[in-house]
Amino acid sequence: MKKGINFLCGELFAECVAIMHYQKRAPQADVDNVMASILNLQDDMLNRVSHVEPGMKAKDYFKKLREDLINHTDEIVDHIKALL
Repeated sequence: MKKGINFLCGELFAECVAIMHYQKRAPQADVDNVMASILNLQDDMLNRVSHVEPGMKAKDYFKKLREDLINHTDEIVDHIKALL
């Protein structure tokens, strides 16, 4: 799961870098904010994968983790689309 999180966040980050270089009308501060949110998402998800909450079934925990990852990724994709 860690490799998947790293890959996903890397692809989102690369998209922001491409926007920075090829989409000159996108405000730099907005691109920076999206990039920061990608890094925060990656850190949060990797920390959560490494430390399962005590008292919670692993299956339920990882299901919730996957749902959170999808929801946050959708939000970031929407922000990236807004930059275009």
